[in-house]
Amino acid sequence: MKRRSFIKSTSLVGAATLLPASALAARRLVEQDLGGVVNTGPVVLSTWDFGRAVPEAAIKTLHLGGSLIDAVENAVKIPESDPQVTSVGYGGYPDREGRVTLDACIMDGNGNCGSVVFLEHIMHPVSVARLVMEKTEHVMLAGEGALQFALKHGFRKRQLLTEQAAAAFKEWLKTSRNKKAGVDKTNHDTIGLLAMDGKGNMAGACTTSGMAWKIRGRVGDSPLIGAGLYVDNDVGAATATGLGEAVIKVAGSFLIVELMRNGKSPQAACRLALERILHKQPHYAERNDFLAGFIALRRDGEVGACSYRKGLQYTLFKDSAIRVVDAEFIAT
Repeated sequence: MKRRSFIKSTSLVGAATLLPASALAARRLVEQDLGGVVNTGPVVLSTWDFGRAVPEAAIKTLHLGGSLIDAVENAVKIPESDPQVTSVGYGGYPDREGRVTLDACIMDGNGNCGSVVFLEHIMHPVSVARLVMEKTEHVMLAGEGALQFALKHGFRKRQLLTEQAAAAFKEWLKTSRNKKAGVDKTNHDTIGLLAMDGKGNMAGACTTSGMAWKIRGRVGDSPLIGAGLYVDNDVGAATATGLGEAVIKVAGSFLIVELMRNGKSPQAACRLALERILHKQPHYAERNDFLAGFIALRRDGEVGACSYRKGLQYTLFKDSAIRVVDAEFIAT
C-alpha cells in the first residue's frame, strides 16, 4: 500500500470512582510520580498515517457525547472499510490459500475487553470484538464461532478479497509462494489506536488482516490483550505494530504499561520493550524483514513511540491539532 499523505497539522473546531484501597494507593502513587498532573484535553494516538479522517472520527465522536469506546471503534472502522488499505479489513491481503482473515480487539481503561481472531467475511471485526466484550462473559471468539456470533447479531457476510488483493495474490503465487511470509515496510500496517478524554479515562482498539501470505490459521499480536493492546486508566495505554510473533513473546503492550507504572516515560518504556525483544530473541536483529514498534500514551497526555528500524510513523491529535510524527528507532 502506498501511504496517502495529508496535511500534518490542522485545527479542529464527575463522580468519584469507588476503588479498593490497594487500587487507590497504586493510582495515587502514579499521580504523585506525574506531579498530580492529569491531561486536560482529548488525545488520540495511532500507529502509522491512515489519513486525518481517523483521528477526526474519534474526536468528533467525543464532541458529540459518545463514549471512548465509541470513539476508538468509529476511528478504526475507517481503515477497516477502505479497499486501498491492504493490511486492515476490506482490501487486506489474504493468507497463502487466498482467503482474508481478520483479527481485532478493543479495551477500556477498567479492564473490559473483547477480541475476535481468524474471522472471515465481516467488514468490521472491531465491532464484533466490542459485542464480545459487551454481550458475552468471554473475551475472545475465534473462527467459525466468531462468524456465527457476528451473523446472529446482525452483521452481513461480505466478500473481502478485492480485485487488487486478488491480483497481488496471483502475483505472489508466481514469484514468492515458496518464501516465508515476513513483515517489512510494505507489509505492516496494522492500526492500533489509543484515545483519552480530558479526565484521564482511556480506551483502545487494534485491528488487522494480519501478515500477508501467512499460513492459514495464523494469528498475530493484534487481537491479543496484553500483546497488541493494553489499557489501564491508572497508568496509560500502549499498542503495537509489526511482527506479531515478536510482540507476543514479551507481552509487549502490557510490558510498556507496567514500565510506565514503575516510573518510566512512555518513550523510554517503548524503547525498553523493543530492547527486551532483542535481548531475548537476538536473531531478529539479523533479519532484513524484521519490523516491530510500539506507541504509548500516559494518563497525563505524554506520548512515546519507538521502532526497531526507521520508518514507523504515528498520528497524534493533541492540543487541537493533528500531526504525523516519525518515531524514534534503534537500528542504524
